[in-house]
Amino acid sequence: MTNNRMRVTLEIGPKGKKVTAVAADWPGLERGAKTGAEAVEKLRAYLPRYAPVARLADMSADFDAIHNIDVVEQYPGTGSTDFWGISFAFSSIDAQEMSRDELARELRLMQACWTFFDEVRGRVSAEMQKGPRGGGRDRDGIVRHTFAAERDWASGVGVLTPDGAMLTDDGLKTHREAYCQAIHDYHSQGKQAGSRAKWPLRYLIRHTAFHTLDHAWEMEDKDLTKL
Repeated sequence: MTNNRMRVTLEIGPKGKKVTAVAADWPGLERGAKTGAEAVEKLRAYLPRYAPVARLADMSADFDAIHNIDVVEQYPGTGSTDFWGISFAFSSIDAQEMSRDELARELRLMQACWTFFDEVRGRVSAEMQKGPRGGGRDRDGIVRHTFAAERDWASGVGVLTPDGAMLTDDGLKTHREAYCQAIHDYHSQGKQAGSRAKWPLRYLIRHTAFHTLDHAWEMEDKDLTKL
């Protein structure tokens, strides 16, 4: 990470239909578009929306000091990159080893995404504006989808959260604590997530953070109380 500059990687779909811009040092901050330039500009437009996450992680000073975006790598994505405009592949940065301090920073930002998600779902309308995304899910449907995906990813580091447990306050707290501890344990053992398909821990963290944050923003965008 460089002072005043944001490192961004570009994940290119194999058919060139979509490109995803990933802020390598800010888990959760990723945006996709038809071209690399458009993806970078879309990511830039979302900086104000990511600022509350940086604040929750006590990193506002570093985040607010960013003035420039540096594209530091382009790498091939998957068919899902083209279809969804979401990162489903690993950059060379994802594959780099992390120090304990770097891991702690990544986890703080992932946890901040969780806190932001909880704050958003607590204030938006139960019914959501209808639209093409998500098949018209309401707030609770978005929450259940977000939790179900994370429950699946957490199993890749040995966390077997019971179905439905994350829908209770105690169950969600237990899951999140176990998830973070498992990532710490895998890191200390030099292990990647997953039993067959292997995910670098840095990717697991940023993918979890992105999915959480993306659906928090979806709820904000579809909130009926703001109309």
